[in-house]
This record gives sequence, C-alpha cells and structure tokens, in this order.
Amino acid sequence: MTSRLVLGTGSLAGTLVGELRDREGRLSVVATDENAVRTLREEGVAAEVGDPTAVATLRECERPDTVAVATADPGTNVAAARAVRQVYPDAFVLAYAGEEPTDDQVAAVEAVADEVVDPRAATAERLIEKVGDAGLRTRKLMSVLRDIGGRLAIVTHDNPDPDAIASAVALARIADTAGCEADICYFGDITHQENRAFVNVLEFDLINLEPGTDLDDYDGVALVDHSRPGVNDGLAADTPVDVVIDHHPPRYPVEARFVDLRSEVGATSTLLVDYLRTLGITPTREVATGLLFGIRVDTDEYTREVNPRDFEASAFLVPHADAGTLDRIEAPSMSAETLDTIARAIRNRERHGTGLLSCVGQLSDRDALAQAADRLLDLEDVTTTLVYGISDGTIYVSARARGTDLDLGETLRDAFGQIGSAGGHADMAGAQISLGLLDAIDADDESLNEVVRAIVSDRFLDAMGSRSHRVVADLHAEDYHGSGLAGDGRSQADAAASGSNSDDGERDEDRSSDERDAGVESDGETGE
Repeated sequence: MTSRLVLGTGSLAGTLVGELRDREGRLSVVATDENAVRTLREEGVAAEVGDPTAVATLRECERPDTVAVATADPGTNVAAARAVRQVYPDAFVLAYAGEEPTDDQVAAVEAVADEVVDPRAATAERLIEKVGDAGLRTRKLMSVLRDIGGRLAIVTHDNPDPDAIASAVALARIADTAGCEADICYFGDITHQENRAFVNVLEFDLINLEPGTDLDDYDGVALVDHSRPGVNDGLAADTPVDVVIDHHPPRYPVEARFVDLRSEVGATSTLLVDYLRTLGITPTREVATGLLFGIRVDTDEYTREVNPRDFEASAFLVPHADAGTLDRIEAPSMSAETLDTIARAIRNRERHGTGLLSCVGQLSDRDALAQAADRLLDLEDVTTTLVYGISDGTIYVSARARGTDLDLGETLRDAFGQIGSAGGHADMAGAQISLGLLDAIDADDESLNEVVRAIVSDRFLDAMGSRSHRVVADLHAEDYHGSGLAGDGRSQADAAASGSNSDDGERDEDRSSDERDAGVESDGETGE
C-alpha cells in the first residue's frame, strides 16, 4: 500500500492533504501547529505534532513512499528536506521552496529533493500562460463568443469522426461559459460502428442537418476540424463564419472573425483542451472521454503525426475520463456490409511494387474503405495502400502509407485534384471523383469497374512515381497556426496554400467516412 507523508500545515499543505486524503493508500501529517493537527485528526487524517526538521521525529513515522515538504518558511523547508533525505533516502521528495525564498535556499532544496516547487517560477509561468499566445487566443475567442451572445451553430465536417464531434462538444461547453447557447450540427451520416458507439454511449446531442439547410435562425457559426464553409460540410460557400478551430493546414485563405489553425498538433481535440485549461474549466466525464478518444483516433493511438502537446492534453484528460466507457466504444460490432467490403478489397488487391491497390466495386458503407485500406497495410512488404469503390454516382478513395517518404495527401491531390477533390495527411488521405456521364452505366456492369480502375489506378500510380510528392518536413515553424491569432476578421492570407485542410478525408476515415477522405478538399479537406 502506498504511504504518503506531508510535513507542515498552512494553505499549500492543506490543499495537498485535501487532494490526497481520499486516494488509495496511507496519508499522515507531521506539523508544529497543534490546533491544525487537532483539526486534521477530527477530519480523520493521521496527524501528529512534531518538528518536521528533526531526524528523531521522522524516524517515528511509518516509512513513506512519498514525502511532501510544504511549510511556508523557506529555511524550515531546507532543513526538513535534508532530514527527510537522511532518514528516507529512497523516498520521492517533493519540496516547496517556501514564500520568498532566496536563491541559495532554492538551490539547497534542489540539492536534496526530487522535485521543487518555486513560487517565483510558478507565478511567472502562470503569468506567461495568461499573457502569452494561449491567453491571447483564449481572450479573442471568448470576445467573439460573447459578441455572438445568442445561438451558435457549431458545424463539423460531413460524416464527423470522434475528433470533430468531441471538439464541437468542448467548444459548446466553452460557449456556454460565454453566455452563448450552442447546437452541434453536421451533414451526412455517422456510419462507422465506432463513431456510432461514440455518440450513443456518451449521449452527445447532435443535430443532423439536411442538404441545403440554411442557418438563418442562428446568430453565429463555428467550424471545427475543418475551415471552409461549403467544403465537406454541406453549408453554402458564402456562409459567414465567426469561429474556425482546426488542426489541418489550410490550402486557401480562411475567413472568420476568429481563426485558430495549428497543424503541428495531431488532433483538433488537443486545441480545445488548451482552451479548457486556460479558462480553468474542468471537463465533465463525457467531454473528457470524448476528447481523449478524439486524440487517440486522430493520432492513431499516438503513432501518427503526434506532438508533445497531444500527450500533455491526454494527461490532463485521463483523470476526468472514463476508461470503461472507452472500452465500450472501441469494441463495437462490425456490420456484415463492412466485413464484405474488406473481404472484396483483399480478394481484388493488385500489387505494384510496395503499393497495393484494390477496387471493391459498389459501396454500401463508405467507412469500410478506410478500414480495408488499414487492413491491407498489414501485409508484408506493403508500404502504401489505396482502396476505392463507387456509391451514389461518386468514386470514393481511401489511401494509407507506412514506412515511406511518400506524401499521400499531395499525391492524391495531384492524381485526382483536377477531376475531383482530394487531400489529407502524409500517411492518410482520400479523394472523391464524380462519375459524371459514366453514372448512366449499370452499377453491376463490369465495364464500369474497368473504367474506374483505369481512371483511379493509372492516375495514382503516375502520381506516386513523381519525385515531387515526397514528405517535406519543417516547412512551417512549430508555432504556426494560420495568421497567428486572427480574431479580427482579417483574411488569413499567410495561411493560404499550405496543405490540405482536412485530411481530405481520411481520419474521419477510420472512424467516419472516407468521404472526408477527399471530401472535397476543404483546403484539402475532405478529410480526415
């Protein structure tokens, strides 16, 4: 059983005791303040009166695994930390430097403690957090939300994935604190089994909009996980937008009163966690679970385009999330249609060096394409997969890559951008191509599949062989996020032409439709 010892009383020690008292393990306190010790005992805490700097006193305590030195006096903390290290050399020692410590006292504590809390550094860090980029972004976002005041429509991309849904739910929570009522809206369908389980288990309240729906009843519009109206979201292209928060690099200027585009992180959910933390909002179990799952999905369990900030956001969410709920979401049943599509992809595969292409014919579930592309990538010596099929007069394409320097997003844009929409990440992308006059051919006619194979395979293989689609790293500074803090309604010309804005379809991919795959390049959009 874990044993913890707190030395001292006062505001900091009291906060530590309050946090630790209900945790599993033994907690004890040693302090010189008899009244404080008496109060702690009445509250059920094992507290003793004693000198925390005395070796003899410490030896009478049950051997602790962790010791927190938390008096207000810097000199006492130095002496106590030294005594603790002498008596309990293997214990983890967390020491507070005390109020207004000298440099020598901080150095003395650092010499014996495993972790030191210096109030000067902590204060400076907090101030920087408030006046730095995070604080400025948050103030601009809240200013726009307060100005909207009435009802806000938070619109995800079509066929939303967990990252888009969780980000929208978190933004709705933030809008509520600004006195702005929000609805979470989406076009298309939620067909992937994990996405359906995600919404149902967490009981998120989403509004499915019909094609052509206008938002005249709303006082403001926000886009999450994509950045341009009319590109993979069912809105009119000229819809005025108030807020955009996305982690996909934009290909064209993004117009909104507030824009936060930071492509260095692996998920839009990570950006929303930043706002929650800066605002001091503790997420509910449902919101925390949703955001954590959104990060895990979009980073492919922290293996794809992951950033240290994704780990930091996850660490913040874990104590508030429900692991049991995550298990229920991640183990949904697979439909017979999805299984059949994966089987056709395996059966129809064609090998081209380290690439594997497969046409599955008619599709009933577009999400199955992404799952098929993932499965084929598990084959030995395969580094790139592309799976495509036909549904409602459109060819849908889903691609994956691993262990190669090929940039799939750029490759698909080059292959299909002139005849459809395409884009995505370097290792995950998608495309959509209208059949046009070919749609008149019977869906079961093998000649249609042959024509589709010729269009997709030839174009992709030609583009894949181009040297111009290799991954280029460090093109933008790590802190690039559109125009920076644009919340003033100015066009983000600086962000134009960076890449695809939304995976173009792929990460929705895995958990949503690959239609995002290319959805229509939302600046790349379709996306992921």
